[in-house]
Amino acid sequence: MTTPRVPLSILDLVPVASGTDTTTALNQSVELVRLADALGYRRYWYAEHHNVVTFASSATSLLIGRAAEHSERIRLGSGGVMLPNHSPLMVAEYYGTLAEMYGDRIDLGLGRAPGTDPRTAAALRRGGAATDTFVQDVVDLHRYLGSRDGEGPDVRAVPGEGTEVPLWMLGSSLDGAAVAAYLGLPYAFASHFAPQMRHEALELYRSRFSTEFGTAEIRRPYAMVGVNVLVAPTDEEAHYLFTTAQQMAAGIYTGRRGPLRPPTRDLGTVIGPEVARFVDDFQQVRAVGSPETVVTELEALVADLSADELIITTYTYDPTHRARSFSLLAEAWGLDSGG
Repeated sequence: MTTPRVPLSILDLVPVASGTDTTTALNQSVELVRLADALGYRRYWYAEHHNVVTFASSATSLLIGRAAEHSERIRLGSGGVMLPNHSPLMVAEYYGTLAEMYGDRIDLGLGRAPGTDPRTAAALRRGGAATDTFVQDVVDLHRYLGSRDGEGPDVRAVPGEGTEVPLWMLGSSLDGAAVAAYLGLPYAFASHFAPQMRHEALELYRSRFSTEFGTAEIRRPYAMVGVNVLVAPTDEEAHYLFTTAQQMAAGIYTGRRGPLRPPTRDLGTVIGPEVARFVDDFQQVRAVGSPETVVTELEALVADLSADELIITTYTYDPTHRARSFSLLAEAWGLDSGG
């Protein structure tokens, strides 16, 4: 296949494994950032989630700051900041501070959902910001991060002003694709957990993309696609290790979410046939197997969706298997570890 090898990036939700704790998960994430930086991955993003014991990625700006202290060239960002939970001014100040400290390595991915349940969302942002304010929030955020030209509004982001931190739009639906196109922003589609609309959403984004709105930061559409990935020396081992991610997805369906569980050789008995059907559909955008198998599947995904970049998410019970997966994929994909 002659599909060009697009850049690879990593999405980290800082998963917590059973029998460990949050501190361990946070420290493991730092080690993975170091590794991803050395291997030549393009970006390392953190996803904002709240009130879920499976993940420790609620404070994205703090995670990014720590990651920046332990890496040199990889881009670091949010995948994303759930804007309904935050005021645009505070986001501009947090990410502007990161940009002032670490230079042009910071990305700011923005989501329209709260990333949690309604009660937790209410606790996060008093006043109940709604998704119908999202476009205006992005406009405000773009203005706060932009360069001040003459007289401007009295409220300024300091730090933040003039840093021009790149904005990204995240989405899992046609609505998100339309917003990304209208705002003229690069688009990251969450096909790793919302695969059903991937073709329609990406087609809509590209067909409606415009640079006319004031927030536009790129001249042509740019789409990054999320994919579940696990690489091991053999297909058999990879599929066995992937049962940890499958059990995690089963918890979403049943509402019994918890820390990552060890892999199992009897997944059907553990989760049952009804849940198994949900899990298979939920994680249908995946590449699991040996390095050769995964490269073939990722190349097919790039060709199918005309992806400009892939962002992978990987869950393993044993963190050494996660690090090995990143290393095997980087070598097989031909990432440039030399900078």
